[in-house]
Amino acid sequence: MHTRILSGIFVRLSIILSALVVYGCMSGTGSPVLDVEVTNGTDSAWADVVIQLDQAQFIQSLKDLKPEHIRVMSGEKTLTWQMVDLNMDGQPDQLLILTDLGGREFLQITIDDKGMQGPELKKRTQAELSVKEGGKWELVTKENGTRQYEYKGGTFKNIRKLRVPDEHTDHSFYVRYEGPGWESDKVGYRFYLDWRNATDIFGKKTPEMVLQDVGQDGFESYHEPADWGMDILKVGSSLGIGSFGYWTGSKAVRVEKTDSIICEIIQNGIIRSAIETNYYGWSDEGMSVDLRSIISIDAGSRLSHVELSLSDSADNLCTGIVKHSDTELITKSVENGNWAYISTYGIQSLNNDKLGMALFYDRTDMISLEEDEENFVVVLNSDDGNVQYYFAAVWESDLDRITDRTGFINYLDATLFRLNNPVQIQYVSGKK
Repeated sequence: MHTRILSGIFVRLSIILSALVVYGCMSGTGSPVLDVEVTNGTDSAWADVVIQLDQAQFIQSLKDLKPEHIRVMSGEKTLTWQMVDLNMDGQPDQLLILTDLGGREFLQITIDDKGMQGPELKKRTQAELSVKEGGKWELVTKENGTRQYEYKGGTFKNIRKLRVPDEHTDHSFYVRYEGPGWESDKVGYRFYLDWRNATDIFGKKTPEMVLQDVGQDGFESYHEPADWGMDILKVGSSLGIGSFGYWTGSKAVRVEKTDSIICEIIQNGIIRSAIETNYYGWSDEGMSVDLRSIISIDAGSRLSHVELSLSDSADNLCTGIVKHSDTELITKSVENGNWAYISTYGIQSLNNDKLGMALFYDRTDMISLEEDEENFVVVLNSDDGNVQYYFAAVWESDLDRITDRTGFINYLDATLFRLNNPVQIQYVSGKK
């Protein structure tokens, strides 16, 4: 049903096996393992294209190779790559290759076994989940009279996987910045790992990875401007940016009622990072399903790719963007492509400056465009149990300095064009 995106903005469920970079012309006795031809069929030059190889021929060709022996070349240039293992069997299932492509460029990529591990490349994506250890849960009474548990004492430690404790809720002071975070060298995001399940934005003023330092000097310090940037979105009870939920016919309801939640960092790579979250027993409006969410981000991209899988079809699954005053709704679709977008732009950041937010959706999945008091909403068809979409944020204070409506629309239209015109790949040869 979905268009396969091989231009740096498509991901499938994956777990990282290794993230290695190979440099230079190195000697070896092996022969080429696989040749791949990559073509940009448009006139546009594209930076930071992620080529995803995962066909059966590729898997067969690489199954006997050790990751440290793999080299990826285009002519005399060594390309950055990241290996992934989809089923945790110790064998490579996917190879991600990072490159730039000029307009109408044809690129031949050779993958061989002449490599040796070189110095690690600068990390351009990150995903993390950090919780406190060494303290204890205590039942407290909040200033508003609410009785709930808080985690007292302890220090934050990054972990790979978490079954959310039954005691945990909003402002429990247990999860650093209240949920998992993911970032590229362009932007960062987080979502609240509690009953709110809404996505927020970290605006960044640096290409460096910053999440490891966010919230370490005070539980909500990231709401104040810092050298790296800040939290820039007022979410409240809305869908924030790209959160998923259920459309009742008159309003969007987030994933609030569940039996349990398990969150896991499944990739933390130099090219791509991803988070998997399983919501067991999500119930609303007489519905009860299990929901799996995969959210990923690629190097050089603002896009978060969301892939949702449900144990059963659910009528009126939805996503959306928070409504703020003094903003403009901007939408676009094209006749020769499935992908379309809705977006908002205006002075709507917590820094009181311009922020653009966008949702890119596949029109074959779209049931309707709606709105309620708090959100602009895209209602999605999940009859086959699977839905995908993307969201992105553009802040006028970030490094790209997109500071006006024209610049924002130029970004939206260029991204839409890439989604509707994926890079083409062809496997030329492979060693059996």
